[in-house]
Amino acid sequence: MKLQPDQFNVPFISAYEPGWIEVNGHKYTGSLVISSESGCSPWSVGQFEALNAECFNELMQFKPELIVFGGGPTLRFPKPIWLAGLMQHGIGVESMDTPAACRTYNILASEGRRVVAALLPLEEAKPAIPKISPP
Repeated sequence: MKLQPDQFNVPFISAYEPGWIEVNGHKYTGSLVISSESGCSPWSVGQFEALNAECFNELMQFKPELIVFGGGPTLRFPKPIWLAGLMQHGIGVESMDTPAACRTYNILASEGRRVVAALLPLEEAKPAIPKISPP
């Protein structure tokens, strides 16, 4: 989906498709963190099952007022214990699927909010097919 910015002085998600997210014209693959104040960088999480409290705590370095979490192709909620550190610092977290998180980030960033998008990829890693041994 192609998106158009209202404001050009913040990192803007310009498009996304399975396999990539485009920020300011540059395509990224894999998980991504986008800060309205400090730009874009890879996120060390590959998939939802690899998430833990430390993954979310590392987002505090951006000093956001809100984190928009994109859980991949479907809506998935992080465990409350993973978000406890953020809540203690008054940082809100909104969970949604990655396409909705991309759109929401753009709206909030264009309003001048200190927002971070933490996005898991739209394409999940496919599990390995186990070999079946003959009896």
